[in-house]
Amino acid sequence: MEIQYLGYLRDNPDAYPNEIEDKLTIEPISLQEIASLEQLCNNGNPFPKALKELLFLAGASCYVLDYGVFDTQKELQEYVKEKMVLRNRTISRPFYAIDIYDTEQFFFIYLDEGDNPKVYEAIYEGGGLDFPDWIHPLNPKSISELINQRIDRQKEGRNPF
Repeated sequence: MEIQYLGYLRDNPDAYPNEIEDKLTIEPISLQEIASLEQLCNNGNPFPKALKELLFLAGASCYVLDYGVFDTQKELQEYVKEKMVLRNRTISRPFYAIDIYDTEQFFFIYLDEGDNPKVYEAIYEGGGLDFPDWIHPLNPKSISELINQRIDRQKEGRNPF
């Protein structure tokens, strides 16, 4: 697969490149698994290019994203949707969760916003002073901008999150 948006992730596959044992290396998922996820999450329509690249490069493990305790991307997507039902929350457009925190919030993209879509945060208990809605955009950051910023933080020795 040609990498157009996530070249920085491709070129920085390890969180700790100088370590021998604890590199925290990105791990991909197969194109077949990506196609299955497209069927499950996007009615068989192709994912945005940046999401497809992310899954192709680091869908099984990514040191700058938290996939939670789930063994597969499918489990993560199903969990987010189940949790939304339990919390009486809905997202009416096709979306894909790319990062999860504490099981109380997650980052996601809408699958109909182009090849390098903006990232949004969903907080199940949102509605406070800081974020009046339960969903809000991240400081307009696309998938590639978010990944690049987190890689830079990691390289500086800071927590990428």
